Amino acid sequence: MKNVVVGLSGGVDSSTAAAILHDQGYSVVGLTLWLMKGKGQCCSEGMVDAAQLCEQLGIPHHIVDTRESFQENIVDYLVAGYSTGITPLPCSQCNKAVKFSPMLHYAQETLGIDRIATGHYARTRYDAASERYQLLRAIDRTKDQSYFLYDLSQDVLARVIFPLGEQPKTETRRVAAAFGLHTADKPESQDLCLVEANGSMRAFLDKYITPQSGNIVDQAGNILGQHEGVHHYTIGQRKGLGVAHSEPLYVVALDAANNRVIVGDRTATLASDCTVQRLNWVSIAAPTAPIRADVQIRYRSLAMPATIMPLESDSPTSDRVRVVFDEPQSSITPGQAAVWYDGEVLLGGGIIDRQA
Repeated sequence: MKNVVVGLSGGVDSSTAAAILHDQGYSVVGLTLWLMKGKGQCCSEGMVDAAQLCEQLGIPHHIVDTRESFQENIVDYLVAGYSTGITPLPCSQCNKAVKFSPMLHYAQETLGIDRIATGHYARTRYDAASERYQLLRAIDRTKDQSYFLYDLSQDVLARVIFPLGEQPKTETRRVAAAFGLHTADKPESQDLCLVEANGSMRAFLDKYITPQSGNIVDQAGNILGQHEGVHHYTIGQRKGLGVAHSEPLYVVALDAANNRVIVGDRTATLASDCTVQRLNWVSIAAPTAPIRADVQIRYRSLAMPATIMPLESDSPTSDRVRVVFDEPQSSITPGQAAVWYDGEVLLGGGIIDRQA
């Protein structure tokens, strides 16, 4: 019998993934990571729902305390980023450092199982020509989560199963109901787990960063208003500035060193290129010459045509590229991920270092 460890958050997606594999004849073990205390999925509420699901399916359920890792790799990572005026992306970092690799390690070392699965909407396949496992977009593009998975290693991709990658979310709900899962009608999580647990990102950050008032200025340095902490703002933000002006204003830069929020009109948010660091080449080997691809700079944005150019460096540990878009893009945000695709195939990605 095939064995698999399924990561269970307590939501309908992971529950259905476990039920599908169980129905297919897999010997399924449920695994829930205890990320933090509080409400919401991945917390106390999620663990209870995951335990109920395992009881319903008649499968073992393991809970692993990963709160220390989550604090170090996600909470501290976010606080450090926001403190310096960048907007970190926690989900890809969490998938790599807290979820997938530790989950696979636990499955192999503790349970003696070599396969893991999750309820993410993505797909994988092995490409014999390149001898690499490729990461592909989900069939349901509206739910595709490959953007958040760009940093997974070949070792993980070789051993992970995404049972939902070939079906639309509506089918997931239908299948969950057909299996009689108690999570079939459970509402989707609409926010980051930290937002769910703390009420808002502002409330979470204010627990760790002391708000310090400062100036909101235009690009010429003229004072237009006051802010209550640079960490409350992000590049491209329009709402909540509290500045009266003849035309809409957007955050175009965060000057944490001088405690300033810099604003401008929409054209000031546009840029044609950026540098990207902390790269992970997924479906292809790292290129030595420029390549063409479609680059996505936010989860909900479209992937846009661009040229990706490797940057030379004197340091062997420096791994950076320059991304030049065919058309200027709005609100390229340091700390967020830039992920590049060839059609449905995710080629690689990294963290936006700066807007060039």
